[in-house]
Amino acid sequence: MQIKQQLTKLKPYQPGKPIEEVKKEFNLSKVTKLASNENPFGSSNHVKEALQKEAAFLALYPDGSCANLRKKLAAFLHVNEQSLIFGNGSDEVIQILSRSLLDKDSNTIMPAPSFPQYKHNAVIEGAEIREVQLLEDGSHNLKGMLDAIDEKTKIIWLCTPNNPTGTYIKEKEFREFLSKVPRHVLVVSDEAYYEYVDAEDYPETIPLLEEHSNLIILRTFSKAYGLSSLRVGYGIGRPELLRAVEPAREPFNVNRFAQAAAAAALEDQDFIKDIVSKCKEGLEQYYRFCSENNLDYYPSQANFILIDFNRDADELFQSLLEKGYIVRSGKALGFPTSLRITIGTREQNEEIIAILKELL
Repeated sequence: MQIKQQLTKLKPYQPGKPIEEVKKEFNLSKVTKLASNENPFGSSNHVKEALQKEAAFLALYPDGSCANLRKKLAAFLHVNEQSLIFGNGSDEVIQILSRSLLDKDSNTIMPAPSFPQYKHNAVIEGAEIREVQLLEDGSHNLKGMLDAIDEKTKIIWLCTPNNPTGTYIKEKEFREFLSKVPRHVLVVSDEAYYEYVDAEDYPETIPLLEEHSNLIILRTFSKAYGLSSLRVGYGIGRPELLRAVEPAREPFNVNRFAQAAAAAALEDQDFIKDIVSKCKEGLEQYYRFCSENNLDYYPSQANFILIDFNRDADELFQSLLEKGYIVRSGKALGFPTSLRITIGTREQNEEIIAILKELL
């Protein structure tokens, strides 16, 4: 039996250590996880009520078309119901697009460093990968990405706000970029942190679908909505495009609980406004810390911050871990002297900042 050759070049996703394991290993009574950009404030009470009602249907397959969620989300976004595709997290939508468009005779363009699943899925499909390094300020090198396009280019990935920098593509730049991309190239705007953005010049991309048939937008309920454990993401695009890639979607790919939770979460936008406000306050805590300690960072439009500590990121990560704080080392993200820290509650931010001051 011979496994695909390209899989030998990949490592499976390595999740961080579970909280209970860290407690046991370092004899800790409390561990705070600020590594995966989850919502530290949980999810809306509407979600908990909706989940209780679904417990009676465990023996039934979920609705493969996500009909109720589709109807509610389409109304919320003011789009056609057929302009949506759902996935087991937006990661699966990335997989669906890669499986549908990429092969050994094609190439795909992406920013670097950025979300690793673009590259991971492209490798599996055997496509040529063209990574374009971010500019010094952490933003996408859009000119470099345009220059990398040829007749074999199938997908360009944009991550805005970008993970792990938190930087974004401005509206004027986004529009100009789209106007220059050939129609045979799919542009994916990955907006997993969309709800956190408050920049006035951040583009509203959904209206752009009317004039750009080669655009698809990815969003998720895992971040601001606090539904990471349920895994539900979605894509927004032209109905004809989504019909074409639909066969690559697994049947019943979004479970019943996830569908019910997402539909309920949409109804509580006051919760979203509240947690976004708290996130902005948390970012200010880190900005002050960086200013006081002369540390470089990227201003973030997401719920995390990437800080350069000018020292080995893995060593700093380990020191924090032993004190009960799980963050993300920048070494695996392309920033070997930086840490990516999820914005926590005010108390969590104060605690980890105090420890970072000691370590510095």
